[in-house]
Amino acid sequence: MPYLFSYGTLQQESVQLTTFGRVLRGSSDQLVGFHLAEVQIRDQDFVAASGKAVHANAVFDGKRDSRVAGTVFEVTDQELSLCDEYERPAEYERVSAELASSKVAWVYVYSPPANPLIQAAR
Repeated sequence: MPYLFSYGTLQQESVQLTTFGRVLRGSSDQLVGFHLAEVQIRDQDFVAASGKAVHANAVFDGKRDSRVAGTVFEVTDQELSLCDEYERPAEYERVSAELASSKVAWVYVYSPPANPLIQAAR
């Protein structure tokens, strides 16, 4: 089963129940080569569902000492598809990244269509 790393709302039990129909079990880990920034969410339905208009965003910088704390979960492929649907209104995209535990996990990063910095980081 694939790994999913969350540093934001997917760590909340209420979001997990709404998105997956269950509470996920995970463990603490860190995203390597990223730092945190904030992003204003434009989709008001997403804001209402998540309870926050400003969300954290992991920004790739490639520095081995840059870390973003969060939780890694083991999920199914179907649950990843559900995550894609959950994150799409907030303009987040799923990318593969290395964790401090040496696991490779899927993580969502802000990726609005006209943001060349996100495109360059891939």
